[in-house]
Amino acid sequence: MTSDDPSAAEEAAEGGQLRASTLELFFDLVFVFTITQLTHAFTHHPGWTEFGQVALMFALIWWMYSGYVFLTNEVAPSNSSRRTFLLIGMFGFFVIALAVPHAFTGSGLAFGLGYIVVTTVHTAMFATQGGSRASAAMLRLGPLNTLSAVLVLIGGLTDGWVRGLLWTAAVVLQIVTPYIANVEGFTLRPSHFCERHGLVVIIAVGESVVAIGANVSGQDLTVGLVATVALGLTLGYVLWWAFFGFDDERGEESLTLEHGPRRVRKAVLAYGYSLYVVVLGIIMTAAGIAMTIAHGNEPASKAAALALSGGVAIFFVGQSLFRQVLGIPRAWLRFVAAVCSLATAVVGVAWVAWGQLVVLVVVAYGFVIADDVLGLRSGERSRYLQEINAVGRRLGAGE
Repeated sequence: MTSDDPSAAEEAAEGGQLRASTLELFFDLVFVFTITQLTHAFTHHPGWTEFGQVALMFALIWWMYSGYVFLTNEVAPSNSSRRTFLLIGMFGFFVIALAVPHAFTGSGLAFGLGYIVVTTVHTAMFATQGGSRASAAMLRLGPLNTLSAVLVLIGGLTDGWVRGLLWTAAVVLQIVTPYIANVEGFTLRPSHFCERHGLVVIIAVGESVVAIGANVSGQDLTVGLVATVALGLTLGYVLWWAFFGFDDERGEESLTLEHGPRRVRKAVLAYGYSLYVVVLGIIMTAAGIAMTIAHGNEPASKAAALALSGGVAIFFVGQSLFRQVLGIPRAWLRFVAAVCSLATAVVGVAWVAWGQLVVLVVVAYGFVIADDVLGLRSGERSRYLQEINAVGRRLGAGE
C-alpha cells in the first residue's frame, strides 16, 4: 500500500477489485468446509484439550485464509493463470479440512502438506501476479509465512505435545509477522476486503443451521424438538444481527477513513485477529447447538453447556475487540454481554439443555437490542434500520 492518500482510481486500478467475484465465493465454500470439520471434531470429542486443538488449528487456517483475502484484494482472478493458482490453493485448503478431525493423531502430516501448498501458492501468486510494490512487500512477508508453514509441516511429522508446541510457535510467529515486516506496499480496498470477511462470517453462522439439521435427522419431530430447533435458529439469527446489524457496515466505513500502512495494520488487527475470535465463537456455538439438539430434554454436560454459552461469549469478546480496534462505539457493552452469556451455562447443567438455550437467547438478544437502542438514540444508522424506518414512515402515512 502506498503511504499517500490513494484516490479511488488507484484503488480500482487493474489487478485489484472492489467487490467479491464468484470464484472467490467458491473458494470461501471450500474454506468453510474446514469450519464444518472443526465443529464436528469438537462435537465428537468435547473437552478442554479438544477446544485448545480446535482453536490452534483454526488460528493456523484463519491466518492463511485472511492472507488469501489480501491476495485477491490486490490480484483479481481475472485470467486463467490466476484462476489456476487459486484452484491449487483451494485444493490445499480442502486437504487441510480433510485432515482436521485427526490432525493431532494420524493425519498431522497431511495437514502440514496441505498447509505448505496453501502457503506456497499464496506467496508465488502475490510475488508474480501482484503489482511491483505488492510483490516487494511479499518478498518481505513471504519468508516469515514460509517459516510458519515449515513449523506446521515439522509438527505434522512429530507426535504428542511436540506437535502442539511447534504449531503454537507457528501461530505466535504469524501474530508478530505484521510487526516484524514492513507492510507498506499493499493496496487494501475496504469494499472488497470487508465483503469477503463478512461472507465468511455469514457462512460460518450457517454452520449452526447445518448442525441443527444434522442432529434432527432421524429423530421424531415432536413439539419439544421443533421448539428447540426454533431456538437454535433464533440464536443463529442473534449472532447474525449482532455483527451485520451495525458492525459490518461501520467496519468498512472505519477502514475507508484510513490510508497507507495504517489501514493495513488496522485491517489485520480487526479482521485478522479480532474476527478470528468471532468466528471461533461461532464454531463453538454451532457445536453447542448440535449437542443441545441431541440432548435437549436432559441436563447438559459441562462440555456441552460451556460450548454453547461459551461460544456466544467468545463471539461477543471478539466483537468487543473488533469494535475497539475500529473505534466502533460501546465495545464495553459487548464484553458485558460475553460475561452474562457465559453465566447461562449454569442453567443447562443445573436444569435442562433446552432451558439453557432459552435463557441464552433472551440474554444475548437483550444485549444486542439494548446496544441498538443506544445507537439509535445517539444518531447512529444502518442500512437495515433505515429500511425499517422507511417502512414505518409509509405505514404511518397510510393511517
